[in-house]
Amino acid sequence: MGALEDFNHAFIQDHEHRPKLTISEADGIPTIDLSPIFNSPGGDFPHDLVRQIASASRDWGFFLVVNHGVPPEKRRRIEAAAREFFGQSLEEKRKVRRDEGVVTGYFDTELTKNVRDWKEVFDFMVADTTVVPASPEPEDDELTQWTNQWPEYPPEFREACDEYVKELEKLGHKLMELIAVSLGLPPKRFQDYFKEQTSFVRLNHYPPCPSPELALGVGRHKDPGVLTVLAQDDVGGLEVKRKRDGEWIQVKPVPDSYVVNVGDITQVWSNEKYESVEHRAMVNSKKERYSIAFFFNPSHSTIVEPLEELIDPQNPPKYKSYSWGKFLSNRKRSNFKKLNVDNIQVSHFKITN
Repeated sequence: MGALEDFNHAFIQDHEHRPKLTISEADGIPTIDLSPIFNSPGGDFPHDLVRQIASASRDWGFFLVVNHGVPPEKRRRIEAAAREFFGQSLEEKRKVRRDEGVVTGYFDTELTKNVRDWKEVFDFMVADTTVVPASPEPEDDELTQWTNQWPEYPPEFREACDEYVKELEKLGHKLMELIAVSLGLPPKRFQDYFKEQTSFVRLNHYPPCPSPELALGVGRHKDPGVLTVLAQDDVGGLEVKRKRDGEWIQVKPVPDSYVVNVGDITQVWSNEKYESVEHRAMVNSKKERYSIAFFFNPSHSTIVEPLEELIDPQNPPKYKSYSWGKFLSNRKRSNFKKLNVDNIQVSHFKITN
């Protein structure tokens, strides 16, 4: 493949009330067992589970979830389909390559001219017709539609993707209910933001890299959306920048788990009670690596700003409001054009005193 082929709350402040996490913070990011949400009568969330979500979101911005309700066979099926797709010739994969006109589909480092990132990916939108602004310009009200393009091979590829994403949507909504309660909000507080969601899935393939010290699978970054749910294989490579000391911590693969991180929108909604955290993906000189990222994003019409329930005279808003649709349109456009300004970031909306 081109160059690749050539080579919260006060109740959690006190130490004695801190949640008991499966993995201690000294060893790595916390692992949270979600089985109580399926066993609790009336749909109430156990107090201890809510505390764990609050602590992990506040202290790490990342956590693993197990017993999450996603059927393992659905995950195995999309993983197998992804391996088959990426195993094809470059010519075949590029039949569904993305470009400025079609933002979904296949791309690699050669297509994006980004030699830093050593990978190839396939993107698809959760809603096969996703409405977004046609332009990131504030005065332009025109809308457009993003549609998916699907490869002919493997023949079960689209079905496997559709089945899988339905399960990830359920998990995404459940996690946002937990996050809402952990912030002292009603469980369904965030639900309406996703009625016309702009969520998408990215299938990642990181081939073996002959000089891993010179490249990254993905450079250090933060996710701009609401929530990311990542399935990684047993090779590993994901690293998280620990908040308390800035050290890079490896996220060790746990079978059948998902890695969850809060994104920039959640950081703004919570008025920085929870923070989006930098992370990166390392490459391996001997083994290829696969992962599947589900980016849970709201409707294009969402105006992102700190929630009024979390603002008071002691906690004034820390961000100006911004249009998620315009933000997303700008980000997608920057994949294909070198813009005259830096790539838009949530920090551009930070209120400085």
